[in-house]
Amino acid sequence: MLAFAKRTSCTTTDPPLADSYRALLCRGKLEGGGAASAHAVESLAMLERDLPIIDLKRLASRDARESKACAEAMARAASEWGFFQVVNHGVGRELLEEMRREQARLFRLPFGTKDKAGLLNGSYRWGNPTATSLGQLSWFESFHVPLPSISREDCDRGKLSTLRGVMQEVADAMSQVAGTVAGMLAENLGHEAGGESAFPAGCDGTTCFLRLNRYPACPFAADSFGMVPHTDSDFLTILCQDQVGGLQLIKDSRWVAVKPHADALIVNVGDLFQAWSNNRYKSVEHKVVANSKAERFSVAYFLCPSSDSSVGTCGEPSPYKPFTFGEYRRSVQDDVKRTGKKIGLPNFLKRSTVHGLDDDTMDLSS
Repeated sequence: MLAFAKRTSCTTTDPPLADSYRALLCRGKLEGGGAASAHAVESLAMLERDLPIIDLKRLASRDARESKACAEAMARAASEWGFFQVVNHGVGRELLEEMRREQARLFRLPFGTKDKAGLLNGSYRWGNPTATSLGQLSWFESFHVPLPSISREDCDRGKLSTLRGVMQEVADAMSQVAGTVAGMLAENLGHEAGGESAFPAGCDGTTCFLRLNRYPACPFAADSFGMVPHTDSDFLTILCQDQVGGLQLIKDSRWVAVKPHADALIVNVGDLFQAWSNNRYKSVEHKVVANSKAERFSVAYFLCPSSDSSVGTCGEPSPYKPFTFGEYRRSVQDDVKRTGKKIGLPNFLKRSTVHGLDDDTMDLSS
């Protein structure tokens, strides 16, 4: 029998995850667990892998062959893995450690303060209160912050008086990494850099996001995801994770665990880059597994365009219909409402096979 935590009041630190999922967890046990239990069985024999490591210092080499080899290695990793690690990236270890301390202070606030006080533009999220199956259960809390919100004063309070400045430094540093990596990957596909043709179009300091994540220790780790399987809906994600581990991704049709690297940032290709590259680069499904003993922290930078920006293509013919980022996000939201999960890019194929329907007969609003 599951030993559930006592009802969580609004004065406690952690979000009321166990309480919210009480009936769901009981039902999952009775029904054999479904997707989450399958994930637990997979994790028992999980293969741990090192992601490809790209030394960004090589890009600045005076030897053109060295710089080219680095860019090609990056493009190869984006094509074969959809994920890779970067070192010598310019984001200082001391800054990232300071960010970790600020995150800890932020997430130690009472749940009622995080949920109701409008911190960081009201960007607090936790779990999935609308989950209808164990496969939709996520054991996390986060602040998903639009970059313009960092400069506002709603996080300058009490023990959070230094949070804003550290977040801005991290966002600026990760933005430099994202711009460098995205630009090189685009150049590899023939895009001419510089001027008005800067890549990705429509991305600047007002359109991107910084996300602070905490995955509390989970007493039901065998039945729960830290974050359900998904792909990212941006161009690129830059991730700094701690040494607890838990990130897993699909490689060669099976889940593999990503081995943490203390000095590396993780880069993963998002849906928009896969579409822009005509599927040369891969937006790969990934997840976070729950941990029964240790909490996990991470910080992620999402390289996103404005809502009205057209995603475009590196060349024709493209398998995808033209769409804007706003249209894509609305489609994903509709996916979740209709099916309980994201469909994403297949909805925008010129000849879609979603639900076995062609474009002429598919009604995404049904």
